Amino acid sequence: MTATLAPLRRLTFRRLVVGRSLATLANALAPVALSFAVLDLTGSLTDLGLVVGARSLANVAALLFGGVLADRVRRGLILQGTTVASAVSQGLLALAVLAHFASLPLLIGLSLVNGVLAALSLPASAALLPETVPAEELLAANAVKRLGSNAGFIVGSSLGGALVAVVGGGWALALDGAVLLAAALCYLAARLPATARPAERSRPIAELREGWQEFIAHRWVWVVVLQFLVVNAAESGAVTVLGPGVADATIGRAAWGLVLAVPMVGAVAAGLLVAKLALRRALLVGVAAVLTMALPSLALAARPGVLVLSAAMFTTGFAMEFFGVAWDLSLQQNIPADRLARVYSFDALGSFLALPLGEMAAGPLAARIGTRTTLLGSAGLILLATVAALADRSVRELAVREPEPVGEPVLA
Repeated sequence: MTATLAPLRRLTFRRLVVGRSLATLANALAPVALSFAVLDLTGSLTDLGLVVGARSLANVAALLFGGVLADRVRRGLILQGTTVASAVSQGLLALAVLAHFASLPLLIGLSLVNGVLAALSLPASAALLPETVPAEELLAANAVKRLGSNAGFIVGSSLGGALVAVVGGGWALALDGAVLLAAALCYLAARLPATARPAERSRPIAELREGWQEFIAHRWVWVVVLQFLVVNAAESGAVTVLGPGVADATIGRAAWGLVLAVPMVGAVAAGLLVAKLALRRALLVGVAAVLTMALPSLALAARPGVLVLSAAMFTTGFAMEFFGVAWDLSLQQNIPADRLARVYSFDALGSFLALPLGEMAAGPLAARIGTRTTLLGSAGLILLATVAALADRSVRELAVREPEPVGEPVLA
């Protein structure tokens, strides 16, 4: 455990992790409140899919620019600005719900804004971590970061469900804005090492082309991204759009918030182990773990009680933690630092490209062929995409490199 927590001795890393954990808490709380706010406003799963899908659509549209921006501008500044703007956006949404002037177009518009802000912050956040710790602590740093984020997700999802059930979505969204402001303060205090300042650049199109060439140069990268193009669309349509409707008809809203937090409980449990494991084929194990993402869809199709749903979610969260750490480590070890943010942006773009389609199609499909059939189809797509990725030799054979000890960052 001491080795796992060693990166927390470094002030910049510690502030980054606390800020990221608070931002994750806020991002977990908001969708629970927003989902039921839409259902209360319109009672339509199709409308819920439009609101959720609008955020994903804006996220996809802005991701590439986010990657270029993160390689041109101080990454800490990007995180500060986008987090403050997200807090303002959530505050406006809370005011609309509390003052009873919320409408479907307003919810869609604010979702578009939040999607753009998330796209701008994601590559900067991902590329910043390796600059705050030495190479020999990178695996432990990724595990600690994910532990903090997973803990934030647990608290956010549980709190969101409880607040929606007791005081309503408006107050949940107001708290969300306050937490985002706290995250921004942490980012404001976190300063990049002097050696990590991105170089000045002048040709964004050329930079994008350079990032794309780096992305396609590694077969295992784009194979896994194609896998998640299918997996994320299928899983999000099932859990994010159809899940609240199934919950309203079965276990209730407060219980649904708790169920959404369970995957992160599993992830925390896995995070306590993953930094200690020396898996030579870490990416292979991680990709195989994605098979478990079919479990929530299968469980929702059966309309079980809280215990069965929670078991499915826990297993998924536990397994997905192994994938997350393996994926981050694989990218950080094999992609040059000056191109890492752009590769992350192409990774996110490909992984999320079909997300709006999955979210917007889930409601109409459920209305046409039935919720249960749609959920079973979602599970089938996840399994097929993952088996196809496992069949690729580059995924199976990528090995973890043993890093050579290096000196401390200029600032700790």
